[in-house]
Order: sequence, then C-alpha cells, then structure tokens
Amino acid sequence: MKTLSAVVIGAGDRGMRAYAPYALKFPHELKIVGVAEINPKRREQFQKMYGLEDGACFSRWEDLLKQPRMADIAIICTQDRMHYQPTVRALEQGYHVLLEKPMSPDPAECIAMIRKAKEKGRFLTICHVLRYTPFWSAIKELIDEGKIGEVVSVQLNENVNYHHMAHSFVRGNWRRKDTSSPMILAKSCHDMDLLAWIVGAPCLRISSFGSLMHFREEHAPAGAPDYCLDGCPAEHECPYCAPRFYLEEGREEWAPKITEDLTNEGILKALRRGPYGRCVYRSDNDVVDHQVVSLEFEGGATAVFSMCGFTHDNTRTVQIMGTRGEIRGNLIEQRFTVYDFVTQNRMEVRVNAANAQHGGGDLGIIRQFLRDLRRHDKTESLTSARESLHSHMMAFAAEESRLNGGQVVELEAFVRRLEHQMPERLPRK
Repeated sequence: MKTLSAVVIGAGDRGMRAYAPYALKFPHELKIVGVAEINPKRREQFQKMYGLEDGACFSRWEDLLKQPRMADIAIICTQDRMHYQPTVRALEQGYHVLLEKPMSPDPAECIAMIRKAKEKGRFLTICHVLRYTPFWSAIKELIDEGKIGEVVSVQLNENVNYHHMAHSFVRGNWRRKDTSSPMILAKSCHDMDLLAWIVGAPCLRISSFGSLMHFREEHAPAGAPDYCLDGCPAEHECPYCAPRFYLEEGREEWAPKITEDLTNEGILKALRRGPYGRCVYRSDNDVVDHQVVSLEFEGGATAVFSMCGFTHDNTRTVQIMGTRGEIRGNLIEQRFTVYDFVTQNRMEVRVNAANAQHGGGDLGIIRQFLRDLRRHDKTESLTSARESLHSHMMAFAAEESRLNGGQVVELEAFVRRLEHQMPERLPRK
C-alpha cells in the first residue's frame, strides 16, 4: 500500500485534532509533510506533533502553495470565508483537496471550486463527516435495503449543547454571519446533507423560521459587566458564566480551544479580555440560536429539521418514517431502533464508534478519502463538492426563507436565479 502525503492549511481544532491525527494512528497510510498556520504557538505545536522540518512550516497558506507541490493532498481547515482562495490554488498546484465544511458562504465560490476541480481532474471532497459514521452509515444501508419501505417523512433534531452554543456561536468564531456563515450553513449544512442523502431525492421547496431570541443585550442580568471576570453579580446564577465553565466542567474539552496555556492563570488570562470571557448578552453575535426548516422532496417525501442551542446533550436525534417501518435513533447513544410494520418486530442496532470525535466520522472520512485516491476507477467521493452543492443550496435557500418571514422558496427557481447572476450555468447534482 502506497503511503499518501498531506499538507494541512489551518492547524486549528479541526486541522490539528480531527483530521491530521489519522497520520499518527496509521502512519503506513498517511504522512503529514507540511503545515500553514498563522498562529505561531499552534504552528510550533503542530510541527512537534508531526515531526516537521522548519522549511515545511509556514505562517501563510500563500507561502506554502508557492512551493512546488509538496504532497498528494491538501487538507484545508481555514475559517469559512477563507476556503475559496487556498482551495483553488491547491487544485491548480495539483493537490487533491479535503475541505472543511461549509464549502463557502458564497454560492459563486462553491461553483468556482467545483469547476476548478473538474478542470484539473482532482478530488475535491467536503468534510460532511456524519455520512462516514457507523451510526448514519448503518441507517442509510437499512434504508437502501428497503427495510422500512419508501421513506415518507424525516424528523431530524440537532441538539446544540448550551455551552457549545455559547462557546462557538455567541463568543466564538461562528458568532457573526459577516465573518463566518449563517448558522444553517456553519453548523447545519451537515443536516441538510444528511436529509438529502437519507431521502435520496432532490429537494424541491423549503421554508424556514428562526431568530436570535435569547443572547441579546436586553436579557443581560442587572449590573452585568462586559466580561464575566469583572465582577458579575449573576456569576453563581448564570448558566453561561465563563470562568466556571472553562475552569471546571469545560476544562478538558473546551479550554484547549481558547488557550495553549492550560494552567489556571493561563485560562484566566484568556478570559480577562479575550472573546471567550465576554458576557453572552453583551457580545457582537448575530447568528440565530434556534431555527426550524421544512422541506419537500421530489416524489413527495417531507422532512422537518430543528436546530436549538438550548439543550443539555450535544447530539442529533432522528425519526425516519417509511411505508413499511420506522427508524428512531440518537447519535450520542450510538444506537437506533427499527420497527417492522409487517412482523411488528423491534430491532435495536448498536454501533461502535470507540468514543471517536463526531461519532467516528472524522477518522472515517480520512480513511475513505485515502481509499478513493488509491482506486483508479473512482472519480468522485461520497461527499464530493458536486454532491455537496445540492445540500449547500438547500441551506442558502433556507436562510433566504428565514429572512423573508418563512416564505416558501422553490429550490429550482432559487438556483436558476443564481445562474442568471453567473456567466456560466451551474453544474447539476
């Protein structure tokens, strides 16, 4: 088996801890040979972790991609609005690209990346990692086998843990649409992708409602300062108190995302004037904290999706109703039940993701991507950019509906309108 090589562009949480570690677990399959990361501490940490020479480490992605092609693959994990340029440049350099979702907050950039990959004959795969989990893979396999007949309706709930909501979407990198993406794209393009994949038919029309209901200045406790450490009178009553979270229950998982110094003083220093120490009611966030989407698919199947940032568990729950049976499952529990209408038997399926991130999807997508590259008869992956385009358009249409009071958006007309704004026609799914 040939060992494939990769460079990582953006060594944040996803680049450093989600995808690159595959090379540490399976060094005979993948070798990391270069990195571009603007944060010097992260870059140094990544360099030590993967044993890179100084000449293979760059502060800017532009400098890395000015070099002669260093590897087979570019794993691109920059922020949402920084995906387009390094992706196009990497494709031009001859890299196969594994790109963190979403592709881009700009539909035109999504299209341009797809065209560039086709032009250069390179793989461009989007990290819709949930398709690669044992949980969702097993559900899809049973649906394709006809175990519940034809899919009639799906109810999918994305339960965003209240601390995850506060960390990522109120205080963090994805708190504003103008610097990242709308919530439906940044967090829930996974879910649009899952729905299209499960139903197995194009989406025809969408409507959506949602808002930033709670994390607003008018809901701040009386006397609350701009930063939690500045003597908030509600410190012991507020569920979102930053020092309590990052020093206690969130220390192991979340504190490493805000500082490399994990001592008490290091964490407190990051909170004193850093974004993660701000009062959640006095931040500059504008993305929604809850949203629902109704969808109709070709053939008549329907789906309802709900995202809410006010839950205890950080999981997805699903109910899939078919003409011959029903599936109900919970991702965090790694199990689902299948009920057969004919036999009235109830079968429980438990899958093993070995406590891996994203239910095993982070490792799963790397494993499958490497297999796809080694197969000469493969031209696209399970989550190729072309496949992902349809679910991205669903997310863009849902956001348009939400901003227009829930007005139904006909997806074909929506895409056609985008076509008229571009010099060439959009590629079809």
